Amino acid sequence: MKPNIAFVTGGYSGESVISYKSAITIEHNIDKDKYNVYTIDITPSGWFYRTGDHSIPVDKNDFSVNHNGTVTKFDAVLIGIHGTPGEDGKLQGYFDLLNLPYTSCDAATSALTFNKRYTVAVAAFAGIKVARSVHLFKNSALLPDNILEQLKLPVFVKPNNGGSSIGMSKVNVPEELPAALEKAFKEDDQVLVEEFIKGREFTIGVFKTGGEIITLPITEVSTSKDFFDYEAKYTAGMSTEVTPAEVSETVAEKIRQNARKVYGLFNCRGIVRMDFIYNEENEFPYLLEINTVPGQSEASIVPQQVRAFNWTLKAFYSALIDEALLSGK
Repeated sequence: MKPNIAFVTGGYSGESVISYKSAITIEHNIDKDKYNVYTIDITPSGWFYRTGDHSIPVDKNDFSVNHNGTVTKFDAVLIGIHGTPGEDGKLQGYFDLLNLPYTSCDAATSALTFNKRYTVAVAAFAGIKVARSVHLFKNSALLPDNILEQLKLPVFVKPNNGGSSIGMSKVNVPEELPAALEKAFKEDDQVLVEEFIKGREFTIGVFKTGGEIITLPITEVSTSKDFFDYEAKYTAGMSTEVTPAEVSETVAEKIRQNARKVYGLFNCRGIVRMDFIYNEENEFPYLLEINTVPGQSEASIVPQQVRAFNWTLKAFYSALIDEALLSGK
């Protein structure tokens, strides 16, 4: 019999719009000859199995669906939710309680990597180079002058939790800092202020299959804007992505080595995308962040890298699902 796979999309945050874009690509490429696929839409108003024009509530007691008198339970979950609750460990913890395998990192790793400050702190402790930063909390935020006593301009100001560069700003002069902090705090109760590192920006997908950590071809990202914000990421023509990156093998191997090390260090599972800045003066890649549920829309980087790897998306998603199914045995 074919395994029953729940593909979860949606989410509770502003990143749900990205989840639905990813869902289009995944639903078009998942192997329905190999799996029975059920799209589960997780929203603030409820969890629903979407089939045709029908929305059938999910029984949260055991994550099952009752459709026309037939109760369906799942063998594994393909997680396609960006932001909470699919990228921050909340859903993972729920599935762990049900002993239901899934395609992403576990609850602890997801929660840790969703917090940008804790991610770079753990990475730095293990010898991975990261930018200097200050971690702020809404109820005890430092004054702008105190921040600039610790960091050199320019700096990036961004919500500490979440992704897609929502609420992010680049600050070049002291007068811009208060507004940047206010913008970031509208998105999160924690904010990260991080020193700018001059260099080329690279991103790389990493996944595990058959017990082997595999790095996808590296992508170099550049934009006509001052930095790679939400608009640059998701507006056609605002950024340039070159896959595979036109970079020396020496630089590429340094990035791959760091990516494999980070994947193992954080006990990652499934597909993870890591962002690095390569500083040519000291010849080191600096880890920016780890995305444990990277975008899968047609404009997203991981699908580009999979194709450059000479894999089809169908084979790629099958590898992720099969790895999750094996972990549940």
